[in-house]
Amino acid sequence: MLLKQQAWLRQKLLVLGSLAVGSLLYLVARVGSLDRLQPICPIEGRVSGAHNQAEFPLRALQFKRGLLHEFRKGNSSKEQVPLHDLVQQLPKAIIIGVRKGGTRALLEMLNLHPAVVKASQEIHFFDNDENYAKGIDWYRKKMPFSYPQQITIEKSPAYFITEEVPERIYKMNSSIKLLIIVREPTTRAISDYTQVLEGKERKNKTYYKFEKLAIDPNTCEVNTKYKAVRTSIYTKHLERWLKYFPIEQFHVVDGDRLITEPLPELQLVEKFLNLPPRISQYNLYFNATRGFYCLRFNIIFNKCLAGSKGRIHPEVDPSVITKLRKFFHPFNQKFYQITGRTLNWP
Repeated sequence: MLLKQQAWLRQKLLVLGSLAVGSLLYLVARVGSLDRLQPICPIEGRVSGAHNQAEFPLRALQFKRGLLHEFRKGNSSKEQVPLHDLVQQLPKAIIIGVRKGGTRALLEMLNLHPAVVKASQEIHFFDNDENYAKGIDWYRKKMPFSYPQQITIEKSPAYFITEEVPERIYKMNSSIKLLIIVREPTTRAISDYTQVLEGKERKNKTYYKFEKLAIDPNTCEVNTKYKAVRTSIYTKHLERWLKYFPIEQFHVVDGDRLITEPLPELQLVEKFLNLPPRISQYNLYFNATRGFYCLRFNIIFNKCLAGSKGRIHPEVDPSVITKLRKFFHPFNQKFYQITGRTLNWP
């Protein structure tokens, strides 16, 4: 009887011991994970009470920390500042357009780089008179927190086609770098139409067919008053920007290639922004279900673009597509000549 009680007691002690060790290991792991999720130093004393912890871009503050340290080591000539010195910086580069060219995809992909921090929302500072009247400090406060060595980038596609914007950006920073992502003009115009059409259908409103909007029924010629057509005349808008900025401050991204072969395009942007190459094929994987490349930040965090991206275009009369491509051709040739980049557009 005594032997049975001793055996039972030993079994109980083993179970309790295992539970204690398991609990201890869990707590150690939990504390370690919590430590990784906390900001680098306490928020209090660094920013005003108006900014709570949730407003900080956690991935920029933690995930990029190790990569940024590597980036800083490779740029030892720069002044070394503590990693906890977070600031809201004005953008050093802006994706100025083009609408439906792939601006969101480009911004999200560049955000893979440890030295890049993105403004998540379109600010519409330079193209909106009401916002612009609020002043540059209002604009700065719309920017994410970042380290001084990082580059803040924002994107607002309407900038490219809005007349007042080049001068306004020039007054803020005459040496800023400007990114333009373009697609084949007819494809871009149809994509533009598709987005508007979807919005109309969501509100149970009717909308003209693309052919009726793109072609003037009176002259049977391309309707340049139609905004989707006008936006695709890239050279007309670029010429306005060149009154303020030299062509060397622009970089043209091939939006069609960014869909099918994103890495080479991103590497060209890294070079343009004077960033060390950090984005690799590891960061980009093709999602067969979506039909697009998605982003891999690490072994845990992946991200695909919103479902609204890559809408199916309506069928368009082939003769209208031919007419539009013939119309855009001379403008495309001039765009190639000005930018020094030839794109494979029909």
